[in-house]
Amino acid sequence: MCTGSCAKCLGGSLIPLALFGFLANVLLFFPGGKVIEDNNNLSAEIWYFGGILGSGVLMIFPALVFLGLKNNDCCGCCGNAGCGKRFAMFTSTIFAVIGFLGAGYSFVISAISINKGPNCLMSNNTWGYPFHNGDYLSDQALWSKCLQPDNVVSWNLTLFSILLVIGGIQMILCAIQAINGLLGTLCGDCQCCGGGDGPV
Repeated sequence: MCTGSCAKCLGGSLIPLALFGFLANVLLFFPGGKVIEDNNNLSAEIWYFGGILGSGVLMIFPALVFLGLKNNDCCGCCGNAGCGKRFAMFTSTIFAVIGFLGAGYSFVISAISINKGPNCLMSNNTWGYPFHNGDYLSDQALWSKCLQPDNVVSWNLTLFSILLVIGGIQMILCAIQAINGLLGTLCGDCQCCGGGDGPV
């Protein structure tokens, strides 16, 4: 059971997901693909930086740790040849939990925003949230309640849905690495100390 190889695969998958999450959150600051005049009119959830912090920055560190496990120098620790590798796998479990929490944060923020709908200019010439409990999701005719910015409903819904999916996938990958890391801590890795064939 090559826990280091598995971790490297998971880390390689998390990097592009983190970049996509970061980009999706940045695009939310430009509703409808345009610069908004007053940033106070942006949806509040955008300022929670779910994609930038949760799915982005907090995911880069675990991903880099996972990627480094395959090439980790595990030879020599208190006279135990496998100790270094086991400690590295235990450390990866901690980072997996951090990544899981970050992805969970992004997931929750996205779900709340999708349910709440975007902040927009309404027919009474004030800015606010015209939708209630996700009612606009099943009735596209309600989208006309948002007069400005143009296409803000579809823009927010698409990008927050992307963040929701990314967060969900990242949570699954981090959960897998948490289990993988625990197995690596308890059982060792199949390639250690010069590429031995057996677990240490």
